[in-house]
Amino acid sequence: MSVSEQQTSGPAGRLYGVGLGPGDPALMTVRAVQVIAEADVVAYHSARHGRSIARSIAAQHIRPDHIEEALVYPVTTETTDHPGGYRGALDEFYTEAAARLAVHLDAGRTVAVLAEGDPLFYGSYQHMHKRLADRYATEVIPGVTSVSAAAARLGTPLVEGEEVLTILPGTLPEEELTARLAATDSAVVMKLGRTFPAVRRAFEASGRLPEARYVERATMAGERTGDLAETDPDSVPYFAVAVLPSRIDAPRPARAEAPGEVVVVGTGPAGPLWLTPETRGALAASDDLVGYTTYLDRVPVRPGQQRHGSDNKVESERAEFALDLARRGRRVAVVSGGDPGVFAMATAVLEVASQDAYADVPVRVLPGVTAANAAAARAGAPLGHDYATLSLSDRLKPWEVIAERLRAAASADLVIALYNPGSRSRTWQVGKARDLLLEHRSPDTPVVLGRDVGGPAESVRTVRLADLDPAEVDMRTVLIVGSSQTRWVRRGGGEQIVWTPRRYPED
Repeated sequence: MSVSEQQTSGPAGRLYGVGLGPGDPALMTVRAVQVIAEADVVAYHSARHGRSIARSIAAQHIRPDHIEEALVYPVTTETTDHPGGYRGALDEFYTEAAARLAVHLDAGRTVAVLAEGDPLFYGSYQHMHKRLADRYATEVIPGVTSVSAAAARLGTPLVEGEEVLTILPGTLPEEELTARLAATDSAVVMKLGRTFPAVRRAFEASGRLPEARYVERATMAGERTGDLAETDPDSVPYFAVAVLPSRIDAPRPARAEAPGEVVVVGTGPAGPLWLTPETRGALAASDDLVGYTTYLDRVPVRPGQQRHGSDNKVESERAEFALDLARRGRRVAVVSGGDPGVFAMATAVLEVASQDAYADVPVRVLPGVTAANAAAARAGAPLGHDYATLSLSDRLKPWEVIAERLRAAASADLVIALYNPGSRSRTWQVGKARDLLLEHRSPDTPVVLGRDVGGPAESVRTVRLADLDPAEVDMRTVLIVGSSQTRWVRRGGGEQIVWTPRRYPED
């Protein structure tokens, strides 16, 4: 319960926002009934037809001597010729409605504004609250929301353990709905009716349609529940919700494909802040997570999932293991750092998946933020023009090839992002690369050293190419070597920024 108080010059009345619950009068709270009984004025919103769901819920508690204030919306979903458009018409209505209630409050009357569900949860009352609560003593009576009612009617847990519940209005753009549904554990989408076709497409595009349930008029007359996929769009009213229940211990939805699938996902350079909504959804939906243990540790533990960690040098074996799991009907996420297609696991998985034995196993690759992009963003915009990305590791290709490609990129005056620059067993490549690049670049060329970007040991700094010290570089570092056009300046507050202009000189 929230309470706000302010002294008034006269014997002003008290404003109540009264939550009535999802529709069944028996689900009104004792406090809600008490407040209505004690009120002088009972106010409620309705459309122009005059019928108010809020009033119908509380009807048995409204006395003949109550003063009733019907706050009738000028528009609901139709168009309007108001100069301010739809939003302008509603703002004007709310202001006028608040002024009507203020007359009663100034006269010392107690005003109870009825609200379906909870007054401050997508409720009409909140518009009165924002206009009046700073001027009059106010109390909000919470109510059971349609979200809780829908979960109860479905008889299935909504969220459990560490799961996250997302509440979404169906009026969001379809792509936004899709992204949020893909990223969350559980969800409730409200305000259906005319939005239902787009909402259903969003569930389908996010891969969540098989899990989705439908609840209409929960706890009210005409209540209906079922699978969202089987619901007739023409039959859906505004007072309906789409529900993604808890995934924990939930029956696995039937899948059209006979085998499982492998999804290769990139976690970005560090933890959860770098995950895309699509990647979050794929990780949450997987039965098995396969990957280098360091990268698996970035993924939250979920009940029911199997985690298969391994060393960083067994890419092919890891890929084959994941594909074998999928061939047995498992949904498998192969977890990679950064972007899985940039010096990472996507190539290993696709190489094994090209074998005849795995030809029928679906494989998808989901992008992630690369280490180079992350380091560049921290430094400014050194990758603002043409650039090349090279790995200095000679474990999978000879140094002669690396040196030849470095010379080619340097002579072309490209910015160069260098991955895998050094390790405990490889300490000489950075020095060799520096000396080779100095044959083509000024000693003052800026070099960004980005280490553990996004992680607890993050360090991003810029040095001259001539001052690049191999001892300060390891496998967790990415190097970005500027071109002849890359700028390196210190701004007024002492901040250093590096950027490469998009315009290249003609001469």
